[in-house]
Amino acid sequence: MEKSYKEQAGALVAQMTLDEKIDMLSGASLFAMNGNERLGLPEYPVSDGPHGVKLLKFGPDGMPKKAGHVTCFPTAYAAANSWDRGLVYKLGETLGQEAQLEGTGVSLSPAVNIKRHPLCGRNFEYYSEDPYLAGELGTQAAKGVQSQGMPVSLKHFALNNQEYRRTTIDEIIDERTFHEIYLAVFERIVKKAHPRSVMCAYNSINGCF
Repeated sequence: MEKSYKEQAGALVAQMTLDEKIDMLSGASLFAMNGNERLGLPEYPVSDGPHGVKLLKFGPDGMPKKAGHVTCFPTAYAAANSWDRGLVYKLGETLGQEAQLEGTGVSLSPAVNIKRHPLCGRNFEYYSEDPYLAGELGTQAAKGVQSQGMPVSLKHFALNNQEYRRTTIDEIIDERTFHEIYLAVFERIVKKAHPRSVMCAYNSINGCF
């Protein structure tokens, strides 16, 4: 009897050393994760992002080259104005299909961070300032993508509120606000859609990355 993909994956992981396991969590290049040559596992690409498949492919000179033709979907902010769970699920389905066709390993979507500041450069990527709306639509987007066998990476966890110095900023927030607004959206989606992965934010929170 042929082994399931989970059994095959488990058998491969069992053969890995600790260093090899850690190495698999690292980037091989921009938008690609390390493989394992000893076990015959190639590098696997990830695609950005929630509004269409942006998969960077590189030529022999190491420079990025144009990927295939894909759909440019409305932004999450525009989709959220529909309040339509079914529509967002269909967007996710199509995104998952196109990611498969482009050879993607993980879709870096959906983006569900709460809109906190009007000048945040990523606000167009996020659904809403309301955790219920963002959670409901983010759940449907994640389910839609993963219904096509394409893992998602829910992002950005959490308080990704600005682009300027985003890798060094420290977001200061009280526990109640953090849990009732900013973490609530992630909790809803994790429990209802079971995303295969979650992407951390660039910033630290209350002094901790």
